[in-house]
Amino acid sequence: MPDRRDPNAVRTVRPDGSGGAAQPAVPSSSVLPTVREVLRMEPVAVALPEVLTGRDRLDAPVRWVHVAETAEAARLGSGGELLLATGVGWPADAAALRRLGRVLVDAGVAGLVLELGPLMPSAPAALVQEFQAAGLPFVVLHREARFVAITEAVHSRIIAEQMVALRARDDIHALFTGLSLRGSPADFIVEQAARVLGSPVVLEDTGHRVIAASGLTASGVGAGGPAAGGGPVSGGANTSGEDELADWEQRSRAAHRSGASGWTIVPVEARGMRWGHLVALPGEPHPAGRSNVLEQAAVALALSRLSDRDDDEWTRRSHDALLAALIGRRFSGEGGVTARFEAAGFPLSGRLVAGAAVRLRSGTLPVSAAARAVEAARTAGADAVAGRHPEQPGTLVVAVSARPGRQLTDGLFGAIADAVGSVRLDDPAAVVAVGSDARGITGLLSSLEEAVELAAGSAARADARLGRKPHIQRVQHRPLLRLVNALGSDPRLLEHTEQLLRPLIEYDLATGGDLVEVLRAYLSHPGNRTRAAAASHLSRSVFYQRIALIEELLGMDLDDGETVAALHAAVLARGRAAT
Repeated sequence: MPDRRDPNAVRTVRPDGSGGAAQPAVPSSSVLPTVREVLRMEPVAVALPEVLTGRDRLDAPVRWVHVAETAEAARLGSGGELLLATGVGWPADAAALRRLGRVLVDAGVAGLVLELGPLMPSAPAALVQEFQAAGLPFVVLHREARFVAITEAVHSRIIAEQMVALRARDDIHALFTGLSLRGSPADFIVEQAARVLGSPVVLEDTGHRVIAASGLTASGVGAGGPAAGGGPVSGGANTSGEDELADWEQRSRAAHRSGASGWTIVPVEARGMRWGHLVALPGEPHPAGRSNVLEQAAVALALSRLSDRDDDEWTRRSHDALLAALIGRRFSGEGGVTARFEAAGFPLSGRLVAGAAVRLRSGTLPVSAAARAVEAARTAGADAVAGRHPEQPGTLVVAVSARPGRQLTDGLFGAIADAVGSVRLDDPAAVVAVGSDARGITGLLSSLEEAVELAAGSAARADARLGRKPHIQRVQHRPLLRLVNALGSDPRLLEHTEQLLRPLIEYDLATGGDLVEVLRAYLSHPGNRTRAAAASHLSRSVFYQRIALIEELLGMDLDDGETVAALHAAVLARGRAAT
């Protein structure tokens, strides 16, 4: 749920740990030359520079370069300047030189470059000691230098890179404004932010649960959609996130508190309502500034959120993408997909999990079905992820994780069914199919597949005589289905399926027929052709014609028990492969 926030409490956490306090409008350090780069420029290099102190600070950015021969001139600086001097206006006694050094250090200069000559044959020891104590670069030039050429070279570089930064900011503004105007979904906006920054970007809700992620380590679950997705990870990209998303909630909370993780974090909010945060993990500097890119993306996300139909839009898309990636087996390793689910608020480690599939009698799911299922599961003592089946829009797929000390009971799944069916009083849940209790992500996948296959065969059995009471069917009551799922993608099972069903499959492909589905209905209602015909949405006479054609094409008698068992296993295996 979004949070209402004090508009004055907005804070952006940047890699340097700075908050939202007003800062001088200075160019980003990513577009400024460093002291080291200035010393390598030709007008400086020909004067043979020698670094006396502050070698560890040579990568400090140089905001500007100017000549400052007196302490008064140095005191007027605003920090980050590289000062050029000949020493002509410096005091001669050590105490005064130490005071000059302290003034320069307090002014926040990036460094001091002294040209040696007849008036100043060596660097004053007292001044060098002050710079050494502060760790600031003190550089001497052993040959005459043209200060005008140095300032011109450095300032040209600064101005040119500022122009690059301005053009980059314009490009970023145009990109995310265009996404907003086109109504792009959250996962695609996150994907574009990750592409621009070249580093992982995560959208989290106010509870630090991952909604979308992109740019994660390749070779895992699609985070888009949700990364995850992203995944979402995102936009269907294959991403892992095993390292980036591991223990996400704990790491995110720590980063929000300390701001010392190297993460860039900006709020996603509008009209006093905060929906979450956009987080960029450490990466290379961007000409427009990493925080600026993220802030533009956050504005696009806020506008997208304002245009969404309801408060659950982001979560719904996130769960849809997560389940689609899992059911579609779009992941290469268990670690990545496990991290993605846990980052979304679905614990797997040490938890008992199971998959369920819910179908309404109308075959149509309301928009709020997934959110209601998740809320019902949480109320009953479990965590859940729910979404539409990617290939069966009328089936709600629910992954359930029992909290410690809790069991996955029929009461829990009944509560989920009641919540989904309560959306429309005239359309209660017809069936809740529950897969085997399992452990880990692969066990959850198998359980979900069992539930989906079981729901397809059980929905037609739940007739009007059940009233509003949902029909809870567990896979333990379907031993053949459990056997087929246990065999998985065994080549022998696939070969058995192909050999038996090939005539029907080829006939359906050639004619646009439905013989395989008619056979499935027949096998789901053994001995009751009337109900099988109803499940196929065919009249009895047409259904009998289809059965006769099936027997003719297969050359088999559908009244033979062994034949029916073999065909049933083949049909179940084909259905499993299709999911």
